Amino acid sequence: MFRRTFWFTAGAAAGVWATTKVNRKLKQLTPESLAAQAADKAIETGHKLKDFALDVREGMVRREAELGGALGLEAPVEDLPVQRHYAVEAPEASAHPNTYRTLPYKSNNRNEDH
Repeated sequence: MFRRTFWFTAGAAAGVWATTKVNRKLKQLTPESLAAQAADKAIETGHKLKDFALDVREGMVRREAELGGALGLEAPVEDLPVQRHYAVEAPEASAHPNTYRTLPYKSNNRNEDH
């Protein structure tokens, strides 16, 4: 008699446990739950990418400072060379106010829209 009661109770407990486990899994697989999980993963990935970008930027600044020190680029302003002038100067805007620059050649590209 006790043997049958024990096995009946063990079977009922196993059934309740399995039912609870299945119901939890079904709730995790609902569209709302999946959308929330995807949103959480996207936010987490965004934070990781932001942290990575900040680490890269910090490393770039540190390396630029090292290279500037090694190359002597941290010289005072008086010691810097004179800024170079460009051979082609930008056209004055007041000369031709409503004109656009065009290419100096005729394109023979047949893939252009006509």
